[in-house]
Amino acid sequence: MWGPMKTFGQLLGAALLCLTAMTLQAAEEIRNVRAWLAPDNTRLVFDLSGPVEHKLFTLSNPDRVVIDVEQAQLKASLTNLGLDKSPVGEIRHSTRGDGLRIVLDLKQKVRPKSFDLKPNEQYGHRLVVDLDMGEQAMVTKTVVPVPGVSGKRDIVVMIDAGHGGEDPGAIGPGGVREKDVVLAIAKKIKQLIDARTGYRAVLTRTGDYYISLRGRTTKARQGNADLFVSIHADAFKDARARGASVWVLSGRGASSEMGRWLARRENSADLIGGVGSLSLDDKDDVLASVLLDMSMNASRKDSHQVASRIHGNMDSFAHMHKKHVEQAGFVVLKSPDIPSILVETGFISNPGEARKLRTSSYQRQMAEAVYRGIIDHFQEKPPAATYIAWAKQSGNMVAGGEKMYRVVSGDTLSVIAQRNGVSLQVLRRANKLNGDRIRVGQMLRIPAG
Repeated sequence: MWGPMKTFGQLLGAALLCLTAMTLQAAEEIRNVRAWLAPDNTRLVFDLSGPVEHKLFTLSNPDRVVIDVEQAQLKASLTNLGLDKSPVGEIRHSTRGDGLRIVLDLKQKVRPKSFDLKPNEQYGHRLVVDLDMGEQAMVTKTVVPVPGVSGKRDIVVMIDAGHGGEDPGAIGPGGVREKDVVLAIAKKIKQLIDARTGYRAVLTRTGDYYISLRGRTTKARQGNADLFVSIHADAFKDARARGASVWVLSGRGASSEMGRWLARRENSADLIGGVGSLSLDDKDDVLASVLLDMSMNASRKDSHQVASRIHGNMDSFAHMHKKHVEQAGFVVLKSPDIPSILVETGFISNPGEARKLRTSSYQRQMAEAVYRGIIDHFQEKPPAATYIAWAKQSGNMVAGGEKMYRVVSGDTLSVIAQRNGVSLQVLRRANKLNGDRIRVGQMLRIPAG
């Protein structure tokens, strides 16, 4: 009996060794770790060889975030991640059976969450850990600056560069990334707006990090924005698709958002009305519905007006996807109290448009088209209590030493130029006029002498 038992024992041992080897082989690998820092959030991304199971929990005294990853091995470095300005002081790890424990030692309290991401064109399986600094980093309601000359407030424009961080957006020929192109354009728009007296631009993101869609509109509300402009670059599986476009919220999208606001108003700190906002939480159902409907209708009307101006400006140098402003239910357009538009600067998947979009000169041209549409809209329809509204009403000097003049019966462009001490050529250029034809009631920009 000894011989057969020995043989059985050998077989059993071999089987166990084989099973152990298979188990080790089945373990997934953490092959790389990346960090994305935003002003109010830090994101850690663990690149994986395959899908994993994990759980996340927190410990206190001292504060830590713990991530247990099953069936995983660490094959990446946890150092030199650029976390000096993050809430993470140190990252440690240890093995737990056939799994891995990662510990984040914190310098301040955070609200952590984690989730898995499936492979895309650029990355494989990923485990994402978000550390929200919460109230310690929340953007408080902004006190809008006032120009000293009149004591009136600035018009605030929120410029939203789409995507960012782990979300690159569309990727075009040569590896050009949507998130980089739109941030460059957004910064150029901000530079142009900030150069004008009575206007101030704010970026939803100033660097390469991720912000949720709702987080973008929340920033606009917290910043008392008068207008929200989201910048994107389109993509399609057919590389021949091309054309820029401008979008506003559709009727169906407005209806769904209205229902969402009414359903959650009692437990929400959200307000409507922008500057000098109004809470819905103390209103009965009928009044809340009426107020929200009025706010959303006004917002959609203004959105379409500024979108039409920008569309016309872009049409002068870019191929447009449609001859009119388009409508959709994009989440970033759903602020009921803030006029909101989305600009698709072109198809980054189209080789020709991708080549243009990656050049600074074309980015500048696109930025100027958006900027001019914004300025023209607010010069004609400035929000109450703003410097631009005051300047328009009083006829005083406006942005950059310019002033506005309303054409009356009998005026000619040459007479207006002579009367204001500017050349006819300068006056045409300031108002984008191809000839000398003007109409009664038209507002003209009069450059400084």
